[in-house]
This record gives sequence, C-alpha cells and structure tokens, in this order.
Amino acid sequence: MGKWLRRVLAALIPLTGACAWAPAHAQGVREFEPVTVPMEVRQVAPHSFYVLGQSGMVSRENEGFNSNAGFVVTSAGVVVFDALGTPALGQRFKALIGQTTRQPVKRVIVSHYHADHVYGLQAFGPSRGQPGAEVWAHAVVRDYLATDAPAARLAERRQSLAPWVNASSRIVVPDRYLGEDTSFKLGGLSFHVMHAGPAHTPEDLMMLVEEDGVLFVGDLMFTGRIPFVADADVSAWILAIERVLKFKPRIVVGGHGPASTDALADLALTRDYLVFLRDQVSAAFEDGLDFEAAYQRIDWSRFSGLPAFDAANRRNAYQAYLNVEQEALRGIKAPR
Repeated sequence: MGKWLRRVLAALIPLTGACAWAPAHAQGVREFEPVTVPMEVRQVAPHSFYVLGQSGMVSRENEGFNSNAGFVVTSAGVVVFDALGTPALGQRFKALIGQTTRQPVKRVIVSHYHADHVYGLQAFGPSRGQPGAEVWAHAVVRDYLATDAPAARLAERRQSLAPWVNASSRIVVPDRYLGEDTSFKLGGLSFHVMHAGPAHTPEDLMMLVEEDGVLFVGDLMFTGRIPFVADADVSAWILAIERVLKFKPRIVVGGHGPASTDALADLALTRDYLVFLRDQVSAAFEDGLDFEAAYQRIDWSRFSGLPAFDAANRRNAYQAYLNVEQEALRGIKAPR
C-alpha cells in the first residue's frame, strides 16, 4: 500500500472505528435504506442512456439524487459514467441498468470525485460471485484522496443523508488512474475519455461515444440551474467549455439538468454565469473592494431566479474572489 493510500486510510478510520475506505473490487452494498425518490432511464442515442437528478442542491427531500449518471450499452458490456451520490442511489441505478440490458457493467468512468457523483460506486462492486466493474478516474484524484477532505465530506453526508449514507458507506478509490487522454473500444463502439480539467475540479473527465455522437461532460455543464463552483478555477472552466463546443457533439449529457441537443445554447447558461461571475468580481477587486463589499455591489438579478441560486451563489462568488486574488499574486490579469 502506497503512502497516499495509508494517509487516506488513517484519515477515515477515526470516523467510525472501522475502515471507511476500500478499493473498488472489494465493495458491495449492504445495510442501506432503499431510496424512494423517482428515477427513470432516458435514452438519448441508440446505445446511450442517463438518469436525471432533481434540480437544486443535495437534500433529504431528494434523498441525495441531484446529479446525473449515464451508461452506454454495447454487445460486450456496459460502460457507466458517474455513479450518483449515495450507495442506495447507486444500487437503484444499477438495477435500472439491469432492466435495460442483460450485459454486465464492465467499467465506470468517474468525471470527478465530488460526493454526489461517486458514493454510488459501492453498488458496482462484486456481488453474487460476479466481479465488480473497473473504476477509472484521472490521476489528479490521488492528490484529493491524500487530503482530509474525503473523510470530512463522508462524515457530513453520514449526518445529512442518513440513512442512505451511513456507517457502512465507503469511499471507493479508482482501479485505474488516467494520466492522459485514453481511447478504447468495447462491443463495437469507440470511447474517448479526455481530461477537461482544471475546470469544475482539477480532475474533470469527459467521455465521447463516437458512434452515438454523445459527450458526457460531468459538471462542466449545469443545465437550467446555477453551477456549483466549490474550489473551481473559474477562468479555466470557461476555457474547458469552449473546448467542449469544438467537439460539436450531437448530444451533451451534463452532471446536472437535462441532456442537451443544442450544446451551444445549453452550455451558454453555465458559461455566461461563470463569465459574469469572473468579470464582476474581478472589477470589484480591482476597485479595492473586499469580498463582502464586492458581493453587495453586484447586481445578481440576471441569475437570482434560477434553481440553486440561494444555496450556491454566495459560495461561488467567494471562490471567484479567491481566484482573482491568486491571479493577482501571480501577476495574471483576468480576461474581460
């Protein structure tokens, strides 16, 4: 076991007195209250499907189901993109895949390691003598797993999303880390997994299903709601969206909100919000305002009616302010 794995294990054990970390191949799902929130499969192309999370932030009301996850059915197995936000949701998602095809899940591509996209990975471990799916993520995830953040988030979700996240919940680490863009074929389909970060997170991955013209982009796109900026690099995220548009995909499936058949229009909301956020905060910073004064000066009415605004906007603005401070320290002037 490498040093970084030992650090993760050491950080997680104190939470419950038992191991809260394990590799993907060692995980199953047990002792979780089934979800009652509605979930249905939506087909967007001959081989490509997804489930649509509810709008807004994670809550008990939506049982943690606020993000999307996709899957692609081939003649040799299923490729999943993201796994939802609780083991119970992952279990329900896997059951729906099983109702769609008899093909087993071979691989799970993780867009990024935020809780609402990865806690469902436990459902894709071995069960009933069958091997689990292989989990892929970007190599930068190692840096995140070597911090205290995974343990802190898991502790919080054991409180805020009990009983769907509980003492049996574990952080599943990847089986394979991708250091560069990777292409593979499965069952006659061509898959291209590409690093889009740093953007929403440093490790953002997106996956193109060539024959379907479908691009799964994770949280690079929030359709119909305010994005969650968290610790993102706002300027880099804007550039990543521009990279997505260059692919001219027929369909884009984001991490939140309905799939898009008009990438230019539907990515515009995320991009326009981020550009507004960066430009307004940057202007206030250049005028010498501290964060509180900057936030109060900005007219947010253009976006204030959108879902998740009240829950996310102030935190997003603060992260943008930190970005601007860091750029100023490095002598970088944000584009305007």
